[in-house]
Amino acid sequence: MSARFYFGLTLLAALAAPVAVPAAPAPATPATAAPDKSNGAKDEAAAATSETMEDARTRGDGVAAVVNDSPISNYDVRQRMQLFIATSGVKPSPEAQKEIRGQVLKQLETERLELLEAEKSKVTVTAAEVDKAINDIMTDNHLSQEQLNKLLGGAGVRMETLRAQIAAQIAWSKLVQDALGDRVHVSQLDVDDELARLKAGANKPHYLVSEIFQAVDTPEQDAKVKKDMENLKMQLDAGAPFGAVARQLSQNPTAAQGGDLGSVQEGQLPPELDKVLKTMHSGQVSEPIRATGGYYILYLRELQLPEGTKLPDQTPQVTYPAGTLPLVRILLPLPPMQKPNKELIERAGQAAAVMRSQIQSCESAKQVAAKLQGTSFMSLGNMRLADLNEEMQQAIEQAGPGGITPPLVSAAGVELLVRCDKAPPKIGFIHLPSRDQVEQQIYEEQITTLARQYLRDLRRDADVETVEK
Repeated sequence: MSARFYFGLTLLAALAAPVAVPAAPAPATPATAAPDKSNGAKDEAAAATSETMEDARTRGDGVAAVVNDSPISNYDVRQRMQLFIATSGVKPSPEAQKEIRGQVLKQLETERLELLEAEKSKVTVTAAEVDKAINDIMTDNHLSQEQLNKLLGGAGVRMETLRAQIAAQIAWSKLVQDALGDRVHVSQLDVDDELARLKAGANKPHYLVSEIFQAVDTPEQDAKVKKDMENLKMQLDAGAPFGAVARQLSQNPTAAQGGDLGSVQEGQLPPELDKVLKTMHSGQVSEPIRATGGYYILYLRELQLPEGTKLPDQTPQVTYPAGTLPLVRILLPLPPMQKPNKELIERAGQAAAVMRSQIQSCESAKQVAAKLQGTSFMSLGNMRLADLNEEMQQAIEQAGPGGITPPLVSAAGVELLVRCDKAPPKIGFIHLPSRDQVEQQIYEEQITTLARQYLRDLRRDADVETVEK
């Protein structure tokens, strides 16, 4: 089984302006800005667990937790918090930062358990494997090495923090495959039965769904996990991209794909999840749902109906005065220039493009704009379109209801216009998977169940001491 590891990175540092998150002090060891090309055999998974308590004390940073005698420093926690903030697009209040710290620390404790188990089983992760994952990140996000270095540096995140997270995911994936792969048996009869079930249900609605999962290993943990998931839901409601939050904090293997479960039909998920899913509309994020093993948050990306189904009328009922639309404006101002500075305009355009990818709605646009100092946000109300230039009018029309224009260059700078009229729910048609896809899906479902049991057993037997702060 193979997986690519994606992180929802931002280019908010593209303007070389400080991001509104606190920068952690650099430790005494020198930072590594670029992927390590010098030693392809380096075991990055082992390096992530190599710090001792004496190292943390010498650095004067303190220990946040100890997992089976392996320390996690406060510096580690701050770095991962800043990585989460940079990739999720949230600007948390001081109170919310405390909640995020607790969630990040819990995730680091889980990763440390996974890494220690991988080390015990002699699973290694080479620098070359991490380099490849970082190259995938840069390719998928259209980043150069220099841009990646700038965006991490602008958020106060060292490259080693990103490398350590990638190494942990690769190590756990390898360990699960090595330890549990032989216990998964997908027969041709299993595939036949699943294909028959899918065909029988082809006349039922299907759903493109993503998930965030956090485990409840003992009854005593239930209230705390529920509260953590409620806090995550608040961050999602505030505009944090679902995929970015899932990648950082979900505890199912789907985290590597931003929580993507693919297409499911009625009755395919556990009853507690299926019941909620049938009440959701496209684009909706559920409240935390208690089901077997822990709590879930679901995101319904798209409702799918059988081929030939007459789609319901999705026209929004709200109307606006003729020739107007409700708009908000985000402006990245540029200094007055006698002649255009192409490099400066390009950098502003890059930052605006990444902000555009983080905006979920008009409600979240203000928070996204606040992340980059010097950026202005303005609600234009019901704007008369005739008062805008032709380029803006065309961009707004092409954006569609609820859409966002591409970055537009004006005399004031580079700007985005966000339409606040509601987009209709996304509805598509069902496409049955191939036989190979069904076989892979069954395999992944079975090994995910085994991996969850494996991790639950590791947690149960672990000696974890969290230092109160």
